[in-house]
Amino acid sequence: MLHFLSLIVKSSSRRVTKLFHASMAGCHVSPVIFRTMDIMKLQRLAPPENLSRMNTSRFGGRPLWFKPFTVVKVGEQSFGSGLVMDDTLAEKKRELYQAVEGINRGIFGLPSAKKFEIESLVQQLEYINPTPDPTLRLDKVAGCWRLVYSTISILGSKRTKLGLRDFISLDEFFQTIDIAKSKAVNVIEFSAKGLSLLSGQLSIEASFKIASATRVDINFESSTITPDQLMNVFRKNYNLLLGIFNPEGWLEITYVDDNMRIGRDDKGNIFVLERFEDRTSTQAGGGSLYQAANQAVNQSINQIPLHFLFPTVKG
Repeated sequence: MLHFLSLIVKSSSRRVTKLFHASMAGCHVSPVIFRTMDIMKLQRLAPPENLSRMNTSRFGGRPLWFKPFTVVKVGEQSFGSGLVMDDTLAEKKRELYQAVEGINRGIFGLPSAKKFEIESLVQQLEYINPTPDPTLRLDKVAGCWRLVYSTISILGSKRTKLGLRDFISLDEFFQTIDIAKSKAVNVIEFSAKGLSLLSGQLSIEASFKIASATRVDINFESSTITPDQLMNVFRKNYNLLLGIFNPEGWLEITYVDDNMRIGRDDKGNIFVLERFEDRTSTQAGGGSLYQAANQAVNQSINQIPLHFLFPTVKG
């Protein structure tokens, strides 16, 4: 009896396969689909009396011998998967930009819920990174970038000692990468509240070398604070300031496209940056005016006792 049923199955499957192949002869369909349909036809024609003897999966439902194959994935790869990915990237980037609005880059701390929201979006973007080997595509990394979020934080007595509560404001953070020289310059801008002409920056120069397809090793080279009166303000706690922003170590580039970059360093920090117009061109015209203005107030600012501006903090 079983031999007779087996002959019926084989005969039926041959007829189904011939009919199916004939009807699809004019279409360009992956051979995987043909094989999948053949096997699924055979599975449906298997003798019913044998089904009760098949072991089922421990999760219930279909028997272990049933494997549905990835016919859907074949179709997905053929119809606009690139467009879907682009839409997903654009949407996640919009959500991230909205999440970091009004938080001053997170430098002075964030509620845990907000931090979780931002870092969840960061992880989602990292998962769909369109440039999986960024150090082999350094053209994507070169140029000027502005920091929009970081997990580096200045809290408690550190913030007080640096005068970042009442007197000094943190302005923009920029990074310029020169791939021809394997150099990076980080610039942190400051301004003094109530003294609009007293503004300046901490510049940190570093070199980098490729360590892997996603990682670079970074070596600190030098740092300067300009103008001199701003250096006088920070002189006492300069090592504290430099310790916060010193980039030495390694950096993993976890996401980069034409206008956004995300990285993680060896200290566990996350950095989100957006591409920015080259600052050298915007500063060229106003450089002399900037220097003249700061020189004009240099003498009067230096005469202000530092203990008047920054009360001693015991930490």
